[in-house]
Order: sequence, then structure tokens, then C-alpha cells
Amino acid sequence: MTKTLKRKQKEDVEKKAEKPKKITSDEPATKKAKWVNRQRVLVFATRGINHRHRHLMEDLKRLMPHHRPECKMERTKNLQVVNEMCGVKNCNKAVLFEGRMKRDLYVWFANVPTGPSAKFLVENVYTMGELKMTGNCLKGTRPLLSFDENFTTHAHYCLLKELLTQIFGVPNHHPKSQPFFDHVYTFSILDNRIWFRNFQILTEDGALAEIGPRFVLNPVKIFSGSFGSDTLWDNPHYISPAKFRQSLTKKAANKYKNRVEQKMVQQATKPELSYAFNPTDEIFKGDIMEKAIEMEEKLEDDKNENLEKPVKNKVKKIKKKPVVAKKVKKVKKGKSVKSKGLKKKKIK
Repeated sequence: MTKTLKRKQKEDVEKKAEKPKKITSDEPATKKAKWVNRQRVLVFATRGINHRHRHLMEDLKRLMPHHRPECKMERTKNLQVVNEMCGVKNCNKAVLFEGRMKRDLYVWFANVPTGPSAKFLVENVYTMGELKMTGNCLKGTRPLLSFDENFTTHAHYCLLKELLTQIFGVPNHHPKSQPFFDHVYTFSILDNRIWFRNFQILTEDGALAEIGPRFVLNPVKIFSGSFGSDTLWDNPHYISPAKFRQSLTKKAANKYKNRVEQKMVQQATKPELSYAFNPTDEIFKGDIMEKAIEMEEKLEDDKNENLEKPVKNKVKKIKKKPVVAKKVKKVKKGKSVKSKGLKKKKIK
């Protein structure tokens, strides 16, 4: 035991006595790991999405340098398979685009594998190719996240705010990111929906130019787990797009029904004899000779009435014009004296 202790003591002394190795120019210097926030987001879609929805997904991939791509998923599979896919890709967040009838687009934002997760209906989609805005930003730069004040009013909005910051926020010192900020993501709540906009920072004063894309997130449900489990919150204002389209068709059908009912009422209440709008129509009713005799009698009666009335002789009244007195100019005495004095001077 004593020999082993002595050997260990000698080895420790030798290690302390050794000088540190000099780093040559050929060998790279060791760097400390700065990439602490290792967020990786798996972005993919199910089969059956539209071409515009696919372009929106590609736009989001360009804006997120910390994403991981994946092939399209079959719709027959259960959504719990996404947790396994994220585990294989070493991702802790997931964004799943789910299409319905090549019309409607749903998006899942999930924290894998523990949760929570949120389901949204995407409305008013405008991609970068459609907008063609003047704004521009470098690929891989970190964005500033701007949230509306309404995110602090309710608990479910606070949860969504934290979920969106973890998904859209680019981690610091990410290998594929640029170390500066040149654009802003704005999340604003209006009409019980979350409106997304992307702006370029032009100057330090706050001048902005929109880049794109644009879309509106209509929240449907928030689940406690990843892609399922218990519902934490359900949107009471949510109306599915199928029901909305059904209501529009019902309104169109009601218009047709009202039109048919109006026609039925009009036919039922229509009188048999309508009003005689043209007074000359009475001439052609009955016997022609009798009508002629009646017309002659009416004319004679009218003539007799005119003869019985006394005719008044109308005398025209001549209006006399009022006599206007002519104004006589009064000559002042001073002027006459001056004129006489001038005449005398001229004679001299």
C-alpha cells in the first residue's frame, strides 16, 4: 500500500512540473461551446396539401435556419408517430402542416415529446412569391419577435406566446445563423386570431418594409401532450370551414325559396279584374252606336253649361309710371367767385 501511494504522489508531482504545451499556428485553438439553446424544429407536411400551402411551408423553412426537413407523411398514420420522427431527427419542436380537401390548411405547433401542442386553422395565406414586397433580409439572420399586448390578457395566449417564441426564435450562436438582427416577426391578436407579419428593419429609427409571407392563425385547441392528450383550451368562437361553406349554401338556398314563395303569394292574391289604366278602353266596350250617342249628349251638355255662365268683360288696367323729378345741380357761391376772378386775369 505504501509503495502504491508513493508512486501516485510521484506521478502527481511530475504532472505539476510539466510545462503547458505551446499552441502552434497550425493547430486551431480550442473554443468554448457557445451554442447553448439547442432548439431544432422539424418542419414537414402530410399528403394532400395545396401548392400554395407548400410554398408557405418553404417560405417558413427559409426563415428558420434551425429547422430540420422531412418527407411528407401519410394521412393514414397516427399523429403520435411524429414524436418518434422527432426523436430520430433529434428535434424537440415540430411544425406539421395538415391539408384537408386541398382547400383548408391546419398547422400543429408542438413541444416534443412532453407537450403542450396547439392546433391552428391557417387563413388568408399570401406567400413571398405572390406578394413581391420591397423588403429583403439575409438568409439565416436572427429575427426580433414582437408580440401584441393582448398576449398577456389570457392564460392560453401566454402559453401560445411561449410556444411561438421557442419555435420561431433562432438560437444564439447557431451554426447556420448570422450573428445579427435585420428583420422582425410581429404577432398581433385581432378578431380572436393571431396575425403574422415579417418586416425588414431599414433604419435604427424604426423604419420597416414588409418582406412576407402573410398568414392568419385561427386557434382551434390546445392539448396538454404532444399531438393529443387532454384538451387544455377549446376555442368557443371557432367555426370549421366546412360549416362556414354550408351556411353560405343555405343562404343561397333560402334566397331561392323566398323567390318562389313570393311568386306563389302574388298568384294567390292577384285580382281577377285589374284597374283600367287607359281611359279610351271604355269606348270599345258595348255597342258602338250607343257609345256615340252618349258622347254626343255629353258634348251638348258641356256647351249648354258654357252658355249659361255669364262672360265678364275684362278691362285692362294701365299702370301709370311714377314721375321722377329731375335733379337740379346747385352751384356753390365760392366757385362762381373764383371763375370771375380767373376771367378778369385773362382780360388783363
